[in-house]
Amino acid sequence: MQVETKLPKVGTTIFTVMSQLAVEHGAVNLGQGFPDFDVPQRLVDALSRAMADGKNQYAPMTGIPALRQAIAAKTERCYGWRPDADAEVTVTSGASEAIFDAIHAVVRPGDEVIVLDPCYDCYEPAIDLAGGVAVHVPLDPATFAPDWALIRAAVTPKTRVLMINSPHNPSGAMFSADDIAQLTALLDGTGIVLLSDEVYEHIVFDGRVHESVLRYPSLRERAFVVSSFGKTYHCTGWKLGYCIAPPALSAEFRKVHQYNTFCTFAPAQWAFAEMIEAEPEHYDGLGDFYQAKRDRFREQLLTTRLKPLDVPGGYFQLVDYSAVSDLDDAAFCRWLTTEKGVAAIPLSPFYETPPAGQRLARLCFAKNEATLDAAIARLQQL
Repeated sequence: MQVETKLPKVGTTIFTVMSQLAVEHGAVNLGQGFPDFDVPQRLVDALSRAMADGKNQYAPMTGIPALRQAIAAKTERCYGWRPDADAEVTVTSGASEAIFDAIHAVVRPGDEVIVLDPCYDCYEPAIDLAGGVAVHVPLDPATFAPDWALIRAAVTPKTRVLMINSPHNPSGAMFSADDIAQLTALLDGTGIVLLSDEVYEHIVFDGRVHESVLRYPSLRERAFVVSSFGKTYHCTGWKLGYCIAPPALSAEFRKVHQYNTFCTFAPAQWAFAEMIEAEPEHYDGLGDFYQAKRDRFREQLLTTRLKPLDVPGGYFQLVDYSAVSDLDDAAFCRWLTTEKGVAAIPLSPFYETPPAGQRLARLCFAKNEATLDAAIARLQQL
């Protein structure tokens, strides 16, 4: 039977491909972005207790009230504004589900969605499945800063959504206060919906401030803001995230969510409700925790032929490998994995049209020191 694909540009995700290659060749996996250290003990204990207490059945569709209230209180503590836990906070099965739901809530066939390249690979398939058109606007190839003139030029009467991501995957670049001012001016007087991917919101370095859309009334009134417990609490496999949006957008979002996953893992919701309230020092200290890893990893990389780029936020380190090889990034990362025993992620899958001659690869430093040391020992042989 022949089946006409709805996603002709989609194959197996690069993260799956490189992780499988790492397993096959015994490579140190710095490709896929998951920590290899422990989840906070309080969170593990709270999860076990929730299951033992019988909290194992369906959660409410929007999320258990205790967790939504905890998210609202945390938002106020971090960004100076408290969303309505009942009308504006929805718990989802990871940030990827939230992004999918947000796009399908508002994008109709023929609508245009502006995405800033390089961007995470789940964005465009969700747009395609909604019948929308992804309009790719490149970030600066050196700094990964937005070019607001290019973004303004991409806006048309068909523009329905603008997607942003700060701290940025894969580069770690962050929106500045000036970027927020430019964004506000661009959207003012339009009907464009903003979708802000903020999953690395607490992983920021060097005293920088995460410019969350939630800080700004004129932006949050038109925005879906998506975050992830997996990134904040070292438990990506739990697949729990949430979306904050104004009541009208949340109502449409929930229509999609209820027929997508309906609800998500109930015991983990109870565990996160407890963890957020009892241990705010965890997310408060996350930047310092990862900054120490970033700094140590960068110092080690300077002993190799790879050139590390600046990393303002997130837990990925881009490296320029042009001193090592003139292979394109996909071929280089495959060679690095199969021949040198370190798995990395190429940048080209994050682009519609990769910059000519770009020689960059992404390494994840959300790893134990032993893992990073093992990778560095192999990279020093390049």
